[in-house]
Amino acid sequence: MNRRSFSLALLLMPALLAQTVRMDDYRGGLVTPPLPKPRFILTDTSGRPFDFTTATKGFVTLPFFGYTSCPDQCPMHMANLSAALKKLPVGTADEVKLVFVTTDPARDTPQVLRRWLDAFDRRFIGLTGTEQAIAAVQRMAGVPVATKSGPANGNYAVSHANFVLAYSKDDIAHVIYPGGVSKDDWVHDLPLLLNENWTRRAE
Repeated sequence: MNRRSFSLALLLMPALLAQTVRMDDYRGGLVTPPLPKPRFILTDTSGRPFDFTTATKGFVTLPFFGYTSCPDQCPMHMANLSAALKKLPVGTADEVKLVFVTTDPARDTPQVLRRWLDAFDRRFIGLTGTEQAIAAVQRMAGVPVATKSGPANGNYAVSHANFVLAYSKDDIAHVIYPGGVSKDDWVHDLPLLLNENWTRRAE
Protein backbone atom coordinates (compact mmCIF):
# COMPACT_ATOMS: atom_id res chain seq x y z
CA MET A 1 0.00 0.00 0.00
CA ASN A 2 1.36 3.46 -0.72
CA ARG A 3 1.98 6.07 1.95
CA ARG A 4 -1.55 7.44 1.57
CA SER A 5 -3.50 4.95 3.66
CA PHE A 6 -7.24 4.80 3.77
CA SER A 7 -8.72 5.27 7.22
CA LEU A 8 -11.18 2.62 8.33
CA ALA A 9 -14.00 5.13 8.41
CA LEU A 10 -13.41 6.06 4.78
CA LEU A 11 -12.98 2.50 3.65
CA LEU A 12 -16.40 1.33 4.60
CA MET A 13 -19.63 2.44 3.07
CA PRO A 14 -22.19 3.65 5.64
CA ALA A 15 -24.06 0.35 5.65
CA LEU A 16 -20.82 -1.50 6.40
CA LEU A 17 -19.59 0.58 9.31
CA ALA A 18 -17.74 -1.54 11.81
CA GLN A 19 -18.00 -0.72 15.46
CA THR A 20 -15.70 -2.10 18.10
CA VAL A 21 -17.94 -3.92 20.54
CA ARG A 22 -17.47 -6.55 23.18
CA MET A 23 -18.65 -9.86 21.78
CA ASP A 24 -16.78 -12.87 23.07
CA ASP A 25 -13.83 -10.49 23.45
CA TYR A 26 -13.14 -10.29 19.74
CA ARG A 27 -10.24 -8.01 18.96
CA GLY A 28 -11.63 -7.14 15.55
CA GLY A 29 -14.64 -4.92 14.96
CA LEU A 30 -18.19 -6.16 14.59
CA VAL A 31 -19.60 -5.62 11.10
CA THR A 32 -23.03 -4.03 11.29
CA PRO A 33 -25.02 -5.28 9.49
CA PRO A 34 -23.20 -8.56 8.79
CA LEU A 35 -22.23 -9.10 5.14
CA PRO A 36 -23.08 -12.16 3.05
CA LYS A 37 -20.19 -13.76 1.20
CA PRO A 38 -20.06 -12.44 -2.38
CA ARG A 39 -20.39 -14.78 -5.35
CA PHE A 40 -17.64 -14.48 -7.91
CA ILE A 41 -15.19 -16.47 -10.00
CA LEU A 42 -11.60 -15.37 -10.61
CA THR A 43 -8.48 -17.28 -11.67
CA ASP A 44 -6.14 -18.95 -9.21
CA THR A 45 -2.37 -19.16 -9.52
CA SER A 46 -2.57 -22.48 -11.37
CA GLY A 47 -4.69 -20.85 -14.08
CA ARG A 48 -7.94 -22.55 -13.04
CA PRO A 49 -11.27 -20.83 -12.35
CA PHE A 50 -11.82 -20.34 -8.62
CA ASP A 51 -15.44 -20.17 -7.48
CA PHE A 52 -15.09 -18.19 -4.27
CA THR A 53 -18.43 -19.17 -2.75
CA THR A 54 -18.19 -22.88 -3.50
CA ALA A 55 -14.49 -23.32 -2.75
CA THR A 56 -14.69 -21.62 0.64
CA LYS A 57 -18.00 -23.01 1.88
CA GLY A 58 -17.72 -24.37 5.41
CA PHE A 59 -14.42 -22.60 6.09
CA VAL A 60 -13.48 -19.47 7.97
CA THR A 61 -12.56 -17.32 4.97
CA LEU A 62 -10.27 -14.30 5.08
CA PRO A 63 -10.15 -12.33 1.81
CA PHE A 64 -7.61 -9.56 1.38
CA PHE A 65 -7.24 -7.22 -1.59
CA GLY A 66 -3.66 -6.09 -2.13
CA TYR A 67 -0.59 -6.46 -4.32
CA THR A 68 2.81 -8.10 -4.08
CA SER A 69 4.80 -4.87 -4.59
CA CYS A 70 3.14 -3.30 -1.54
CA PRO A 71 5.92 -2.03 0.74
CA ASP A 72 4.19 -2.42 4.08
CA GLN A 73 0.59 -3.39 4.80
CA CYS A 74 0.23 -6.43 2.53
CA PRO A 75 3.32 -8.28 3.75
CA MET A 76 2.47 -7.33 7.33
CA HIS A 77 -1.03 -8.83 7.11
CA MET A 78 0.28 -11.99 5.41
CA ALA A 79 3.12 -12.45 7.91
CA ASN A 80 0.84 -11.99 10.92
CA LEU A 81 -1.76 -14.40 9.59
CA SER A 82 0.86 -16.96 8.64
CA ALA A 83 2.39 -16.83 12.11
CA ALA A 84 -1.02 -17.04 13.78
CA LEU A 85 -2.10 -20.06 11.73
CA LYS A 86 1.06 -21.88 12.80
CA LYS A 87 -0.03 -21.40 16.42
CA LEU A 88 -3.31 -23.28 15.89
CA PRO A 89 -3.62 -26.96 16.81
CA VAL A 90 -2.61 -29.46 14.14
CA GLY A 91 -5.29 -29.66 11.46
CA THR A 92 -7.23 -26.66 12.70
CA ALA A 93 -5.43 -24.23 10.40
CA ASP A 94 -6.80 -26.19 7.45
CA GLU A 95 -10.26 -24.91 8.38
CA VAL A 96 -9.14 -21.38 7.47
CA LYS A 97 -8.77 -20.13 3.90
CA LEU A 98 -6.78 -16.97 3.28
CA VAL A 99 -7.70 -15.63 -0.17
CA PHE A 100 -5.41 -12.90 -1.52
CA VAL A 101 -6.93 -11.05 -4.49
CA THR A 102 -4.38 -8.97 -6.35
CA THR A 103 -5.27 -5.36 -7.10
CA ASP A 104 -2.35 -5.18 -9.53
CA PRO A 105 -2.96 -7.91 -12.12
CA ALA A 106 -0.63 -6.29 -14.67
CA ARG A 107 2.42 -6.99 -12.50
CA ASP A 108 1.11 -9.81 -10.32
CA THR A 109 1.21 -12.65 -12.79
CA PRO A 110 0.11 -16.03 -11.42
CA GLN A 111 3.77 -17.01 -11.07
CA VAL A 112 4.70 -13.82 -9.21
CA LEU A 113 1.64 -14.13 -6.98
CA ARG A 114 2.31 -17.79 -6.15
CA ARG A 115 5.97 -17.20 -5.33
CA TRP A 116 5.12 -14.24 -3.08
CA LEU A 117 2.39 -16.11 -1.19
CA ASP A 118 4.53 -19.22 -0.75
CA ALA A 119 7.04 -17.10 1.15
CA PHE A 120 4.35 -16.76 3.84
CA ASP A 121 2.27 -19.94 3.62
CA ARG A 122 1.78 -22.41 0.77
CA ARG A 123 -1.87 -22.80 1.75
CA PHE A 124 -2.66 -19.18 0.92
CA ILE A 125 -4.82 -18.85 -2.17
CA GLY A 126 -3.96 -16.23 -4.79
CA LEU A 127 -6.52 -14.90 -7.27
CA THR A 128 -6.23 -12.68 -10.29
CA GLY A 129 -8.30 -11.56 -13.27
CA THR A 130 -8.86 -8.53 -15.43
CA GLU A 131 -8.83 -5.12 -13.77
CA GLN A 132 -12.53 -4.83 -14.54
CA ALA A 133 -13.34 -8.19 -12.95
CA ILE A 134 -11.30 -7.42 -9.83
CA ALA A 135 -12.95 -4.01 -9.48
CA ALA A 136 -16.36 -5.68 -9.69
CA VAL A 137 -15.40 -8.17 -6.99
CA GLN A 138 -14.28 -5.38 -4.68
CA ARG A 139 -17.64 -3.66 -5.10
CA MET A 140 -19.50 -6.92 -4.41
CA ALA A 141 -17.50 -7.37 -1.22
CA GLY A 142 -18.17 -3.78 -0.11
CA VAL A 143 -14.50 -2.90 -0.51
CA PRO A 144 -13.35 0.39 -2.08
CA VAL A 145 -11.89 -0.16 -5.53
CA ALA A 146 -8.10 0.12 -5.60
CA THR A 147 -6.51 3.00 -7.52
CA LYS A 148 -3.08 3.49 -9.08
CA SER A 149 -0.88 6.52 -8.52
CA GLY A 150 2.55 7.55 -9.73
CA PRO A 151 4.43 7.15 -13.01
CA ALA A 152 3.01 5.06 -15.82
CA ASN A 153 6.33 3.28 -16.41
CA GLY A 154 5.49 0.43 -14.07
CA ASN A 155 6.73 2.01 -10.84
CA TYR A 156 3.28 3.07 -9.72
CA ALA A 157 1.78 2.41 -6.29
CA VAL A 158 -1.67 1.00 -5.62
CA SER A 159 -3.94 2.40 -2.92
CA HIS A 160 -6.14 -0.42 -1.69
CA ALA A 161 -8.32 -1.43 1.23
CA ASN A 162 -6.26 -2.24 4.29
CA PHE A 163 -8.56 -4.58 6.14
CA VAL A 164 -9.55 -8.24 6.25
CA LEU A 165 -13.19 -9.26 6.37
CA ALA A 166 -13.68 -12.53 8.27
CA TYR A 167 -16.43 -14.78 6.90
CA SER A 168 -17.27 -17.44 9.44
CA LYS A 169 -18.60 -20.90 8.56
CA ASP A 170 -22.09 -19.49 8.04
CA ASP A 171 -20.78 -17.61 4.96
CA ILE A 172 -21.35 -14.26 6.66
CA ALA A 173 -18.75 -11.62 7.56
CA HIS A 174 -19.37 -10.64 11.17
CA VAL A 175 -15.91 -9.31 12.04
CA ILE A 176 -13.44 -6.97 10.35
CA TYR A 177 -9.71 -6.60 10.99
CA PRO A 178 -8.12 -3.26 10.02
CA GLY A 179 -4.44 -2.49 9.61
CA GLY A 180 -2.56 -2.68 12.87
CA VAL A 181 -4.09 -5.99 13.95
CA SER A 182 -1.25 -8.04 15.37
CA LYS A 183 -0.29 -11.70 15.22
CA ASP A 184 -1.42 -12.05 18.83
CA ASP A 185 -4.82 -10.61 17.93
CA TRP A 186 -5.23 -13.25 15.22
CA VAL A 187 -4.03 -15.99 17.58
CA HIS A 188 -6.72 -14.87 20.00
CA ASP A 189 -9.55 -14.48 17.47
CA LEU A 190 -9.09 -17.35 15.03
CA PRO A 191 -10.26 -20.04 17.51
CA LEU A 192 -13.31 -17.88 18.29
CA LEU A 193 -14.12 -17.55 14.59
CA LEU A 194 -13.69 -21.28 14.05
CA ASN A 195 -16.06 -22.19 16.88
CA GLU A 196 -18.57 -19.34 16.59
CA ASN A 197 -22.23 -20.09 15.83
CA TRP A 198 -23.42 -16.48 16.15
CA THR A 199 -26.40 -17.35 18.30
CA ARG A 200 -25.20 -14.89 20.92
CA ARG A 201 -25.70 -11.16 20.49
CA ALA A 202 -23.59 -8.20 21.52
CA GLU A 203 -24.91 -6.41 24.57
